[in-house]
Amino acid sequence: MSDPIDLLIQGRAHDLGDGFAVRRVLPSVKRRMVGPFVFLDHFGPMDVPPGGGMEVRPHPHIGLATVSYLFEGGIFHRDSLGYAQAIRPGDVNWMTAGSGIAHSERTEPEMRRTGFRMHGVQTWVALPKAHEETAPAFEHVEAAKLPTWQEGGTALRLIVGSYAGRTAPTTHFSPIFYVGAELTAGAALSVSPEHGERAVYVADGSVTIGDRALVVGDLAVLAGGVAAGLVAGVDGAKLMLLGGAAMDGPRHIWWNFVSSSKERIEKAKADWKEGRFAKVPGDPEFIPLPDK
Repeated sequence: MSDPIDLLIQGRAHDLGDGFAVRRVLPSVKRRMVGPFVFLDHFGPMDVPPGGGMEVRPHPHIGLATVSYLFEGGIFHRDSLGYAQAIRPGDVNWMTAGSGIAHSERTEPEMRRTGFRMHGVQTWVALPKAHEETAPAFEHVEAAKLPTWQEGGTALRLIVGSYAGRTAPTTHFSPIFYVGAELTAGAALSVSPEHGERAVYVADGSVTIGDRALVVGDLAVLAGGVAAGLVAGVDGAKLMLLGGAAMDGPRHIWWNFVSSSKERIEKAKADWKEGRFAKVPGDPEFIPLPDK
């Protein structure tokens, strides 16, 4: 029997500042993208004490969409289009950067005052070449509007795209699927083979795929064209199932910029350095362009 796992990637520690640590999973030296997913950060689960939290000052993006999803906690988003939106567990924030947007992500004052528990995943989705310069936009989809269903001991929520005969209302620009799955101890789940590129990320607990055990921080890129079965460990598991069609060529990443063109990234660098991006109303701070 062939191995259902084509490649295994382990997330690596990365500090966003102020002691807010994440596991950076994509991009990896082993694999740059899975479908349109070009970046994956996983934070938590962590107990944030009073006074702590996320303080990501305004910063720019081009050529991608950011997708924020939480299991626990909260993030307050502001952007240069004027949107100000809190995200809660089960909701999805989809921000299309396209030709250029700036945004901030911070912890709300009340959560900072009391302390809170935080756990979530942020991904970037590369836009097809035909949409890289699309107008920036922001969309918040409440948990109640996303398709949810049960398969045995597994609860699934479709965050973006199409999967298993269901389609989420969330905006997207190319074939994609992004599913949050919560498995009870010993629950079995089969990952549909309908998309060309697929991966399973373990956000909590553990699972076995074939004869291989995966723990928190592991991303299993699955072999194409076959259903892949997995079984949760004794403590259950929280998983992200993700992928879609292969992108229309490689992408360059520099800081927060993604593009099929190195020249376009150089322009974005100059635009941010010279203050040509729109400002974020209500959040006058900003992250300077890195030196390297």
